[in-house]
Amino acid sequence: MRLDKYIADTTDLSRALVKLALRNKRVMVNGELIKDASLQLTPSDTVQLDGATLRSAGPRYFMLHKPLGYICATIDDQHPTVLELLDEPNKKTLHIAGRLDIDTTGLVLITDDGPWNHRVTSPRHECQKVYCATLANNLIADAESKLQAGLLLHSETQLTKPAMLERLSSNQVRLTITEGKYHQVKRMFAALDNRVVALHRECIGDISLDESLQVGEYRPLTAAEIHSIQ
Repeated sequence: MRLDKYIADTTDLSRALVKLALRNKRVMVNGELIKDASLQLTPSDTVQLDGATLRSAGPRYFMLHKPLGYICATIDDQHPTVLELLDEPNKKTLHIAGRLDIDTTGLVLITDDGPWNHRVTSPRHECQKVYCATLANNLIADAESKLQAGLLLHSETQLTKPAMLERLSSNQVRLTITEGKYHQVKRMFAALDNRVVALHRECIGDISLDESLQVGEYRPLTAAEIHSIQ
């Protein structure tokens, strides 16, 4: 790996600031001052910035209790992002594994492990997502059979995969799906002549939102939670 990329990946510095640090003689590799940003590092090399040894953090995995009004993006000019809620270094390498709309709350997974992220989000892996939805109107009587058979959503050419519905009240339900189409839950209930007025994600795969997390709080995933995504 190039020296400038390694430093950028292990700090909050941009590539431009890394090059400036190199020019200002702030970087040492194996005890020697280095100015060459293109230097290729080996796994045994030791890199120091301002005397502090840099170490790759390795894969990181977090769960976040997403509040209303935040978007699942790395940066945005108009709205706060979920990454702003994390007090972690080098957040630019983190990505959201399964996005939620700005008006949806609940479980968000965040990681810098690309293959793990893919296993969460790829339709091929059919990772279950569980949502609690409050509807504008009472749900129709045959909603379960329609959801199990699949719905044809607006602008789609294929039916949704079978979904499981649990009625919590006349207008509140728990829905389990294995896809992640754009605004899918809202569009599914629109296809049933209803409207979602509140939506909360409870689970992704075998990972459930930690009940001890207040809105806006996060924590690292446990080893068992990480390994539950196959």
